[in-house]
Amino acid sequence: MLIKWSESVKDGVEASKQVFELARVLKENKDNETFKEVANQVSSFLDILNAPLGQVAAASLPFVSMATGIITYIFEKNQQEVTLEQSIGLVAQTAYLESIQSFFRSNFDLTQTLSKDPASAATSQKIKQLGQTLNLEREDAEQALICFHESQLSKQFNDVLKQRLEESGISENKAQIIVERVSRKTHRYLKPNFAKIKDKIPNLSPIYGKDWQQELTFNYGIEKYLKEKIDQEPLGKVFDEFFSFNNLYIPLKIQAVIEGIVADNNPSENIETWAINHLLNPHQAGKVLFIQGGSGRGKSVFCRMFAGRVRQYLHPIYTPILIRLRDLKILKSDFEKTLSSAINWEFATGDHNWLTDKNTRFLFILDGLDELILESEKKDSLQYFLEQVAHFQQQCQENPDQGHRIIITGRPLSFEIIQQLMSNNLEWVNLALMDDETQSKWLEKWGQIVGREEAQEFRQFLFNQRCPETIKNLSREPLMLYLLGAMHRDKQVSLDNFIRGEEEQIKVNIYQKAVAWVLTKQRNKHFNEQLSSLEIEDLHSVLAEAGFCVLQSGQESALLQMVEDRLLDKGDESAKELIEKARESKEKNPLKNTLAVFHFKKSTDVNNFIEFFHKSFGEFLGAECLAESMEEWTQKGGSSKKTYFVKDREFRWQVYDLFGGGNLTHEVMSYLMPLLRQRDLNWVTLYERLYEFYLSWSDGEFIESFDSADDMLPLKKARQLQKYDLKRGQRQVDIYTGLNVLILLLEINRHAQSNETLKDKISFYPCGNPEIKTEFDENRLLKIMGYSECLGKDKFRIIVGQFLEKVNLSMNN
Repeated sequence: MLIKWSESVKDGVEASKQVFELARVLKENKDNETFKEVANQVSSFLDILNAPLGQVAAASLPFVSMATGIITYIFEKNQQEVTLEQSIGLVAQTAYLESIQSFFRSNFDLTQTLSKDPASAATSQKIKQLGQTLNLEREDAEQALICFHESQLSKQFNDVLKQRLEESGISENKAQIIVERVSRKTHRYLKPNFAKIKDKIPNLSPIYGKDWQQELTFNYGIEKYLKEKIDQEPLGKVFDEFFSFNNLYIPLKIQAVIEGIVADNNPSENIETWAINHLLNPHQAGKVLFIQGGSGRGKSVFCRMFAGRVRQYLHPIYTPILIRLRDLKILKSDFEKTLSSAINWEFATGDHNWLTDKNTRFLFILDGLDELILESEKKDSLQYFLEQVAHFQQQCQENPDQGHRIIITGRPLSFEIIQQLMSNNLEWVNLALMDDETQSKWLEKWGQIVGREEAQEFRQFLFNQRCPETIKNLSREPLMLYLLGAMHRDKQVSLDNFIRGEEEQIKVNIYQKAVAWVLTKQRNKHFNEQLSSLEIEDLHSVLAEAGFCVLQSGQESALLQMVEDRLLDKGDESAKELIEKARESKEKNPLKNTLAVFHFKKSTDVNNFIEFFHKSFGEFLGAECLAESMEEWTQKGGSSKKTYFVKDREFRWQVYDLFGGGNLTHEVMSYLMPLLRQRDLNWVTLYERLYEFYLSWSDGEFIESFDSADDMLPLKKARQLQKYDLKRGQRQVDIYTGLNVLILLLEINRHAQSNETLKDKISFYPCGNPEIKTEFDENRLLKIMGYSECLGKDKFRIIVGQFLEKVNLSMNN
């Protein structure tokens, strides 16, 4: 050390007392002799670790003054030169102790469990030996200043702290995590402490140079992001309830996905435990973690909660960055630029080389891979993005200055896509449905919110013998369980008002009741009376149109102007009245404020957009809008069998209008088909009209129309979408429209074949009926597949493939 510390210190307890005394002397600005006398009783500042750790955590010690006081004493009083090595040896100790205190003060519950015993004799001896051997070489000193957690000094300190933690009652694994967190955060205190003594230390400027202030700004920017963004994620409100996700969240369990197939085994591993184990395992450093799950299975809630968990329990081993991929507007030329654009905080967009900072390791949590597919207009955008991700993770594994990791969530994806790009560095799991244990824990938390009596009644509702088995199964999905619980709390559901049937049909029934619940129960509590003249049915129609607009946007939000325009184009007088009142109102965006209580988010940043709280609400309501129009297509408008309420010309436009924005997903179809089955629908008429359209489309009649530009339906739809900043070309619109009609025909055919009345009346021939020569084209389907490649590689399989199960695609069909 700088001072030749005395060899007279007898034991650890006495040594720790001397550190406390030294702090008191410095605080009271005692004379030099008193200062020197006390200082000579200390082997190192780390002597304080001999005291009970709870006492160290609670103590208010001037750590900076302890190091700078000694350096100032030597420099000013003894007129000695203070070397860089000596200074770092001192200041690093105080920075390390500051990091220890910071950890324990932010983990108060853990501090309360610590042993009140001082260090053992063996640990005290190790601490004393550490103080007596702190003679740094120049290279070691500079390494500690540049990247403390990689330095030899850090390893020495960590060894002592880990031993001290374990004998204080902390498990070995937890102690190792704490030690690494303390070590990695020490640099945050090291350089600012040097700022107070930089004039007394020679040769310091070349090490810091002009990057010093930039690094401090970088660190400040990260802490600001964590505080203002990540810390708030668990506190977000569940829909428009009074409680937050943190109040209700229970970590789900996972199943392995092997070659695209979910392993048929009982899920047992907690999703958070699995993720943390992979992040802390150095042998997994090259792996991207992909978590798949269907709609409403809890992917986004996991992301926001896990980001908060990492911030609380792992930072700065990993610094969590949460990115919702629906907000990623453009895929840049490399992943670093893509990330910078998506984060859009100064620490990521400034001049600092933020991804190669040796002291910072990020965990990028990318939520909603399926939304990126819908949103990006780049050809093969999914493949392009995954190539970037795979290459970036490989670089991080190979580059010692980068140890970043990536977690991606999304709905189930094609194994072939993943296999081509990421088979060697992907860890793929599926979010399992709630098991009995997880559901029971959720119900316990629900009871803390709504009261034990109500929670018990809801539990009895779920486990009643009269409760349909499908309801019991659906209640194992987090979103469905919440909706059922909330409606039960508000007396909106009972065992008597659920239909019995297939899972998809009952799921739709739950959504219908949820929408009715929102439009009645919640309307009474929240609705703006000045704009409440619409009847519930009219409000429902407005919601359905908003859902359709969100559906066409391919995101979770849509322009309010698009909603208003579509309502006005339909000639809906009630909707027109609402919009006119909204426009006359003095409120800012009153239509949005009016609809906000109906499970829409209020956005203070982008006031011209409307967004659902959950993507599945938009999909369901959008499917309702589609079902309503499709029913109208079957309604007769005259005495002739071929005279329809929606004439052929208007029908063809409506098909493009409804289906030209993007592909029909499995989730949307899982709502649309049950909704159609609920209606008094002429299935044969619907099939015949769509089939006639399909044949004309596959022959290129609409894209190659020689009529005026006004009659070019793909162009007309493309221009409509472009008006709302949805960049679709007429070829894209044409392909999406045709493939969506093909999907509808496949599903209608599937429905007909399971219905004794319809099976002989509806038979879908993708290549045309082979018995009608003018209709049949054995290459029709191959042409469609080739045409679909204009959207990107394998687009036919990606869009239509999931609907081809058990479909006969032989030449005769």
